[in-house]
Amino acid sequence: MSVALDGALDDYIQHLSVERGLSTHTVDAYAHDLARFVAWLDDVGVALDQVDEPRVAAHLVMLSQAGLSARTQARALSSIRGFFRFLVREGRQPLDPTELLEGPRLLRKLPDLLNRDEVVRLLNAPSGTKSNRIRDRAMLHTMYAAGLRVTELTELELGDVNLEDGFISALGKGNKRRIVPIGAHARAALADYLSAVRPKWARPASRSCFLTARGKAMTRQGFWKLIKRYAIEAGITKPISPHKLRHSFATHLLDGGADLRSVQTMLGHADISTTQIYTHVSGDHLRKMHERYHPRG
Repeated sequence: MSVALDGALDDYIQHLSVERGLSTHTVDAYAHDLARFVAWLDDVGVALDQVDEPRVAAHLVMLSQAGLSARTQARALSSIRGFFRFLVREGRQPLDPTELLEGPRLLRKLPDLLNRDEVVRLLNAPSGTKSNRIRDRAMLHTMYAAGLRVTELTELELGDVNLEDGFISALGKGNKRRIVPIGAHARAALADYLSAVRPKWARPASRSCFLTARGKAMTRQGFWKLIKRYAIEAGITKPISPHKLRHSFATHLLDGGADLRSVQTMLGHADISTTQIYTHVSGDHLRKMHERYHPRG
């Protein structure tokens, strides 16, 4: 790798991490894609200022021939495109060679979800008065009530919860905060946990909202195991994951008449096109209602 290319890549990775505030996981993914690209440039003997559209396209062809999926190829193009846009803005490159390049078309898979009955059964599964079940009930209710990502749930701090006004402050992707309301059921479950369980487990300096019996913050992996166990208790046979509750939250809101912009805000999506996939699921619901109730359905 040339010194110029090496320095440009380092500057861009720092830009993603510091200025854009992307997560470590996302930055690592960009770095991996770009390291593979610049290694390929070295192999074919192409300098940074010689990169043009056909050469970027050739790199994508190489990825395809190597058996990488269309999704991986699309992510690689996105990484390369972001890199060159950065270089153009910084005045290091006159043109972006990816500007007119289209990536492989992806089939947008509709998100799988729980129906309303399944959600109710899952939320009611951790019944009883045992401390761990009170905590688990609060976590499940909070995740569904606010449509949280699992990381947002497990990283929720005590100061992020406002039971009096009925909202939580979630720290999402890119370190962006959003305020999400929670309903009466979630507030009651949270109040029960915060008054009866957390004080017994919390260490003096603990700020995490959801704790284990040892006083440590609940982990993503730990919650993943919990939700699978309660799905079995609830008699839910379809595959289950924390993210499925988030999918269900969004779809049930749209089915109930919520507008897309509001759902986008509550989910913390930067781009409304990400939220629009849920309109396809909601559309299925509307079509069934039309077939059922319309005289010519």
